[in-house]
Amino acid sequence: MVKAICPGSFDPVTNGHIDVIERASALFDEVTVVVMTNYRKVGLHTFTPEERVEFIERSIQHLPNVQVDMYDGLLAQYAADHGITVIVKGLRAVTDFEDEFQQAIANKKIDNELDTVFLPCSIENMFLSSSLVKQIGTLGGDIRDFLPDAIADDIIERLRKESDHGSN
Repeated sequence: MVKAICPGSFDPVTNGHIDVIERASALFDEVTVVVMTNYRKVGLHTFTPEERVEFIERSIQHLPNVQVDMYDGLLAQYAADHGITVIVKGLRAVTDFEDEFQQAIANKKIDNELDTVFLPCSIENMFLSSSLVKQIGTLGGDIRDFLPDAIADDIIERLRKESDHGSN
């Protein structure tokens, strides 16, 4: 049985994330989506880790071999603790590759049994990022097509509240 992990901050989870998770679930026996802390974005997260886990769980109910967790430590350690041997990362563009490749090499150095698989995003999601979704949503733009249907209303409502709160 091959277990894989899809790590990310998922603030919030987008259709691009779900696309990669769905494709990973077709490739591996078991997939764990792990909400991680992005230390470059500490203090900038809109949603709590618990909210992000809930949003992902609601968005992946159709994938029986996918579970969701959160972790605030070293990804390679999480993988080792859970018998996971593959990291799945989605790539939007060449600029993503440089950072993800560096992380893949570091994870391999930490745990030689841990491999990274890169999945290019679908063409319709190449431009999509959580940051872009939050920016457009906070400014009142229509982001419904960028989000899983199961959570779109909750994300839109929160971003509107954030926008209203920030304008006072």
